[in-house]
Order: sequence, then C-alpha cells, then structure tokens
Amino acid sequence: MLASLQTGYRALVFGATGGIGSAVLRALEADARCGEALGLSRRNGFDLEDEASIAAAAERLGSGEFDLLFDATGGLQLDGYGPEKSLRAIDPAGMARQFAVNAIGPALILKHFAPRLPRGRRALFGTLSARVGSIGDNRLGGWISYRAAKAALNQIVRTAAIEVARQRPEAVLAALHPGTVATRLSEPFAASHDRLEPDEAAAALLSVLDSLPAERSGCFVAYDGKPIEW
Repeated sequence: MLASLQTGYRALVFGATGGIGSAVLRALEADARCGEALGLSRRNGFDLEDEASIAAAAERLGSGEFDLLFDATGGLQLDGYGPEKSLRAIDPAGMARQFAVNAIGPALILKHFAPRLPRGRRALFGTLSARVGSIGDNRLGGWISYRAAKAALNQIVRTAAIEVARQRPEAVLAALHPGTVATRLSEPFAASHDRLEPDEAAAALLSVLDSLPAERSGCFVAYDGKPIEW
C-alpha cells in the first residue's frame, strides 16, 4: 500500500480507536509491506490533552524509529459544545477545548514523536485537518472555534515541516482533509452530504500521503489529492 516506504516499515497511529484511526490501522495491518503497525488511544493510556501521557507513550514504545506517523485525533463536538452559528455563540471554555484537541494535541505529538522519524530515508507524518480550516476557502462563516483550531493546526504542520526537513530532508509532513466520513463526528452534520466509509477514506488518505514528494512537505491536501488553499 505504502510503496514509497521501505519494506518492513514501522507505523504508529494516534487515535487508533476512532472511526478513521481504526480504519487506518486496519489498512496498515493488512499491508504486506508493513513490518509493524501500532496504535495509541485512551484505551492504552494515551491522552491527547495530557503532555505527560504523550511523553510516557513515546518512552514506553522504546527508542526505535517509525517510518509512518498518522495522527487521526480530533473532535468537533466537545463537552456538548458544538460548532457556533454566530459570534454570539462563542464560549471561551469551548474554544479553548477546540484548540486543546485540534491544535495543541497534534503539536505535542510532533514535539515528542517527530524525533522518531528516520533521518536517512523517506518517512511520513499525516494529521487530520479539515477543509473548513482553510481561510481562503471560507465563504459560509460560522464554526469559528473549529475553523480557527484547524487553521492553527495547518500552520503547526507547515512550521514543523520546515524544522523537520533540516535533519530529515526525505520526510513528508501533511495536513490532510479526509472528506465527509461516516463516523460519529460527522453524523449530526452530514444530512446533505455523501459520506465516505472509514475504510475508503483511510485508503485514500494513505495513498495521497504516500504520493507526496519531499518538496511538498508541509502541505494541506484533500483525500482526492487536490491541494487546498490556506
């Protein structure tokens, strides 16, 4: 499946029990070229909002390298706080949770796991962003906190890619829009949208990530391979 990585590559999926994360992990486990595919989630003590648990997970996994890191974490409705329809609906605590889950958490994953990407060969890091995080593509308004958190995530990926490239020039980091996927996250908002099945979305995302050259590290791209404006 991931033809650009060495045979026997090692992969790690964050958020491995979610709709997309579990599908990505299944796809990797089924790939004959994959040597080992591991998953982290709350079930094994991984807490995206607790840096100590992220650091502990990195330590628990030992000092080995990972050729693929796939971050499938994220949230749209958090603690009952859903996407706002207007400025009047902004709640500071709700906005802070959006940033904690959708921006700060992935940044901490990069902090503790980017050093585990190999230096001397191709490596991949993908994280789930969203088209609504595009500033240039925002024509409907609303969803302020979620949009802003995903826009922040895109900037984090872009900035991290520049730093990672200094010591790992063959590494590719990408913010990935998965489309509308048939998961619990999209259920309340998908009435007028066709939805991809999780396994279909996982295969598309891994294929797009696999196809990206090192020169495009730090990009924002959709599941169909089309770039998305910032």
